[in-house]
Amino acid sequence: MSELRAAGPGPATTPGGAGGPIASVPGATCGPGPAPPLPSPGPGGGGGTLGPGGPAPGGVTGTPGGSSTSASGSTSSTSGSAREGWLFKWTNYIKGYQRRWFVLSNGLLSYYRSKAEMRHTCRGTINLATANITVEDSCNFIISNGGAQTYHLKANSEVERQRWVTALELAKAKAVKMLAESDESGDEESVSQTDKTELQNTLRTLSSKVEDLSTCNDLIAKHGTALQRSLSELETLKLPAESNEKIKQVNERATLFRITSNAMINACRDFLMLAQTHSKKWQKSLQYERDQRIRLEETLEQLAKQHNHLERAFRGATVLPANAPGSMDSSKDRCCPSKGDMSDEDDDNEFFDAPEIITMPESMGHKRTGSNISGASSEISLDEQYKHQFMEDTKKEKRTRIPHKPNYSLNLWSIMKNCIGKELSKIPMPVNFNEPLSMLQRLTEDLEYHELLDRAAKCESSLEQLCYVAAFTVSSYSTTVFRTSKPFNPLLGETFELDRLEENGYRSICEQVSHHPPAAAHHADSKHGWTLRQEIKITSKFRGKYLSIMPLGTIHCIFHASGNHYTWKKVTTTVHNIIVGKLWIDQSGEIEILNHKTSEKCILKFVPYSYFSRDVARKVTGEVLDPSGRVHFVLLGTWDEKMDCFRVTTSLENGGDSRQRAHEAEDSRVMLWKRNPLPKNAENMYYFSELALTLNAPESGTAPTDSRLRPDQRLMENGRWDEANAEKQRLEEKQRISRKKREAEAVKATEDGTPYDPYKALWFERKKDPDTKEVSHVYRGGYWESKDKQDWSMCPDIF
Repeated sequence: MSELRAAGPGPATTPGGAGGPIASVPGATCGPGPAPPLPSPGPGGGGGTLGPGGPAPGGVTGTPGGSSTSASGSTSSTSGSAREGWLFKWTNYIKGYQRRWFVLSNGLLSYYRSKAEMRHTCRGTINLATANITVEDSCNFIISNGGAQTYHLKANSEVERQRWVTALELAKAKAVKMLAESDESGDEESVSQTDKTELQNTLRTLSSKVEDLSTCNDLIAKHGTALQRSLSELETLKLPAESNEKIKQVNERATLFRITSNAMINACRDFLMLAQTHSKKWQKSLQYERDQRIRLEETLEQLAKQHNHLERAFRGATVLPANAPGSMDSSKDRCCPSKGDMSDEDDDNEFFDAPEIITMPESMGHKRTGSNISGASSEISLDEQYKHQFMEDTKKEKRTRIPHKPNYSLNLWSIMKNCIGKELSKIPMPVNFNEPLSMLQRLTEDLEYHELLDRAAKCESSLEQLCYVAAFTVSSYSTTVFRTSKPFNPLLGETFELDRLEENGYRSICEQVSHHPPAAAHHADSKHGWTLRQEIKITSKFRGKYLSIMPLGTIHCIFHASGNHYTWKKVTTTVHNIIVGKLWIDQSGEIEILNHKTSEKCILKFVPYSYFSRDVARKVTGEVLDPSGRVHFVLLGTWDEKMDCFRVTTSLENGGDSRQRAHEAEDSRVMLWKRNPLPKNAENMYYFSELALTLNAPESGTAPTDSRLRPDQRLMENGRWDEANAEKQRLEEKQRISRKKREAEAVKATEDGTPYDPYKALWFERKKDPDTKEVSHVYRGGYWESKDKQDWSMCPDIF
């Protein structure tokens, strides 16, 4: 018995001498019969649970009803139900954050201009029962009730912010509990009979299981009593002292086992009681969500019908009968100029049904040139105009423009309503959402600022080299600022080459190596002493107002002379205002560039855009560290404009404020990278850069799987979007047939027991990287040799 008593942390003991762990078991009973459960700790009471008014760590017990005052002048009760103090509240863009006195009481947060104003004037109050509390950064947090009331608040320090957030969360939980208790009466009427029956059946099942456990517990108690009686009889026998001690230990353990089983039964009963108590609230919440969904579906359906009705009325009022003299010319004159005169705001809010656009007859003049005035003759002249230029393009003379983007309107709802519940990557989207480049060509655009790697290859210091690699990493995002259209999804086996060996010293090859999940492999070699390779898989999540695009895969950069091997991953790209408003793109996340040879690394942080931040938009910060963690360079800039580098000196580091002072040391500043200006009229050419304008230019001698030869992409670039949509559907259907054929061959091979090789890429093979231990597609060679021989017999027919 003495051993068991010593094991307990507290002095409480049970009848029979068991203490410590036995007494701390919730609902434990002592002796043969059940004992009353231990009382739960109240405010200011003990019991080992830290809560409002409970004991503080280290045995310090809070005083009920007491209050404490922080350094910022705020006061709060230890119960967490009330708090008051100074906070900074965002008012407007002119005044910014203003100091206000906030009071938290009875689930309501109110604020005043000063403490004295509490007697007569309240500036605003928000009910926490229906509010959302969001933490923005170390000092900022937001309270919103989903309506017109939203408070953007800032505390003096992170500790002060955490105290407020904790108090607000506790007050919210208490307010929600009180609201639920007040709403319990009469809530059964809003729940369907099916849900009631299902929940009641579940509760009955739980109750029967608890009864089964009680029966087992009674048996355990019965047999445990008999076991203890037998052990007691053994103690009366004349046995060696060592045996008596062992018998006592077994007796104690039997008592502990019986008490623990009783505690388990009591806990199960508590769980059942809790489930019965909250069942009504669960039923009400479920029914509310179902009603909301039904109302939303009805509203969307009504809006779609109104859109279609308005469109038919509009067309009936503007299009003349076909047998009227000059009807074709009149319809063009009435429709096209009116659209050209509309403002940007009207364009954003104007929708048409996509299927009707795709099947619109040519007499409506829907194929538009850059001037928005179209017709059969203008399309022919457009093709002839660029055909001569395409055929005469050479490696030295690159094209500087492409046909202007047609001004097509599109009803997003007419497309999305038929795609509800489908996987985003499998939704058949028209080319209206695309730009005339494939994902392989977009991947090759990472090489636009290849001269950064050329300069990095000449660096003798690996830390300086790492700065240029970091700048190259950031530069790859500069082309995404205005590029809100999506590239074409490559077909399986599609390739894209970029041969700039004579002009820039590098050449690149990409191949689509997987279709589900979509994955592309890329390899680039430079005669200036570097190799870049990557395999990128794109995953996306549609979150209502915005779309998150998360590239998966590692990028490798190897420098031949030094053997330095750098790896990094891409950050998350977010496309905002998917449904309503003007699309805009942001990059956010963290990149770690690691040199596997020296263990040096660079940490880049892409700061997400915030309306309320005073920082510059699209900000990127970085640090270049040696293996010991010492900072040698600080990077600062934006991912759409430029990146600067500041050297951190030893003297500044000893000062303890090296990062801030390094930014002020202009004499150590070096501009690593600056974005090239966009070509003239880029807004009419999908905001393509000078490199992007050349990527889809026809080039002789490429593989038959090259993206330049993709017919739907070429038709779209030439402004013939209806034909492009039809061609896109044909190519996707051809790809589906090929995939089904491969699946059928695999099934047949499995049934016959014959070996079957799954799909393998043509120019890449799967290998394990010795540094990262990752398996990815690596260039196996042979493409440029096949191009020299013009031997493409191994290429599949995908177009």
